[in-house]
Amino acid sequence: MAGATTMNPGSAGSRGLTRFEAKAATRESPLVKWTILGVSLSFFAIFLLMPLIAVFVEALRKGWETYLTALTDPDALSAVKLTLLAAVIAVPLNLVFGVSAAWAIAKFEFRGKHFLITLIDLPFSVSPVIAGLIYVLVFGAQGWLGPWLAEHDLKVIFAVPGIVLATVFVTFPFVARELIPLMEAQGREEEEAAVVLGAHGFQVFWHVTLPNIKWGLLYGVILTNARAMGEFGAVSVVSGHIRGHTNTLPLHVEILYNEYQFAAAFAVASLLALLALVTLVIKSWVEHRAAQAYKVTEDAS
Repeated sequence: MAGATTMNPGSAGSRGLTRFEAKAATRESPLVKWTILGVSLSFFAIFLLMPLIAVFVEALRKGWETYLTALTDPDALSAVKLTLLAAVIAVPLNLVFGVSAAWAIAKFEFRGKHFLITLIDLPFSVSPVIAGLIYVLVFGAQGWLGPWLAEHDLKVIFAVPGIVLATVFVTFPFVARELIPLMEAQGREEEEAAVVLGAHGFQVFWHVTLPNIKWGLLYGVILTNARAMGEFGAVSVVSGHIRGHTNTLPLHVEILYNEYQFAAAFAVASLLALLALVTLVIKSWVEHRAAQAYKVTEDAS
């Protein structure tokens, strides 16, 4: 019979499943499927969709005039500029670090490789607030480098450099963590073939490695940018909450909410919500293009 698998007694664990068996193994009753779907959709509606809708409803509760006034307030514009500045600096730095680290880990063997992977994962295991406190300990007025910085009239904590440092710390794993498994799965054969044909390091990266990782790279950049603009904990510790100077968008939302300016707070928060929606759309598009590229590669092979 076509498609059937030859069965040997006692060898069920070592043989592959037929198409019918694979389908039967995942078959559930309609009740189970609709229950799982209902739970998933309910969770999505209660914890994701409703809060998102509430942000825009509260932002527009007092009308468009109040909404636009909140967004064009000088302190809000300053928060937008600082948020964009931190992202513009943090994303390229993490892009360079992520590509370099992923290339080294996936393509080479060297002493300390596993230690480097552990360091990359450090921001995932350390609370952002703790990271901010560490920067205060190192660069604060009473910190390890505080006297030296004061002597040279340099300010890191409660200033833009501290905000950038905190943003870089919490975002630097994203690009590397997207690229490492992708580059490991691709192997080294294409790069080695290019070297044999006479290509040097940069040519290998630009013409062989980069085309193979471009969608994963773009995906990592999108996640890095979203986290950079939405970071609160670490930035809150090092910023000093100086209104109009060291407040990013999340910090400005907190200040407005604490001052009972709810409409203004939700208006500014809607900018972050729009950023999340745009990020989601771009993320879906990147995943779709990556899936298409993978399908084309599979068909070609």
